[in-house]
Amino acid sequence: MNKFRCLIVDDEELARELLQSHISQLHQFELVGSCASAIEANQILKQNSVDLLFLDIEMPVLKGTDFYKNLLHKPKVIFTTAYRDYALEGFELDAVDYLLKPIVFSRFFNAIEKFLNTQVIQQFETQELENSNTYILLKKDRKQIRVNLQDILYVQGLKDYLKIHLESSSHVVKYTMTQLENMLGSGFMRIHRSYIVNLEKITAFTKQDVEIGAHEIPISKNCKHSLLAILETKNITTQ
Repeated sequence: MNKFRCLIVDDEELARELLQSHISQLHQFELVGSCASAIEANQILKQNSVDLLFLDIEMPVLKGTDFYKNLLHKPKVIFTTAYRDYALEGFELDAVDYLLKPIVFSRFFNAIEKFLNTQVIQQFETQELENSNTYILLKKDRKQIRVNLQDILYVQGLKDYLKIHLESSSHVVKYTMTQLENMLGSGFMRIHRSYIVNLEKITAFTKQDVEIGAHEIPISKNCKHSLLAILETKNITTQ
């Protein structure tokens, strides 16, 4: 079983030793490093993958919260401090928890449970995202409808609404073109201000429009070059 990798950052030696002792009692976790400043922590993070930071807030030179804000790739973080006043600042940074020193094991264990719960939720969301690659869920008439991506021919903009044309039916939903474009993914392309097409459904094209079955859909000047380059690689017939 892969272990969660931890890093302790605290300028107080006794505080670091106490956290090390707590972590050593958890079989799912391993300690990557323990350091006294944000500067040292930055070097460790450049060389190691870390899942969870135990980060002191009040440190010399660079506060823990300021250090965390500037990290490009942020591990989950549990802030530690001797001052209650910093709790709000810690939670504004989406911290897993906020531990007040001296940290007793029962309170530490509670924070660990919160971290493990975030991992379960993250894994579930990842699986949902992978599953959703073949369909999208759309709000329509106070319901959530499932639309398979392979069934979509094209999307047509109708002022405040969109009409999604399918193989044998259609749906009218209240979304913006940009919202739906982001949901559909790389198999679709917006070829006009009012049209998004399923690239796999295009049967023929000219420099002015594409054909999807019996439908002719215009191509805007801004999209023409990139669209035609894609279609030519798919060996679709030019009219």
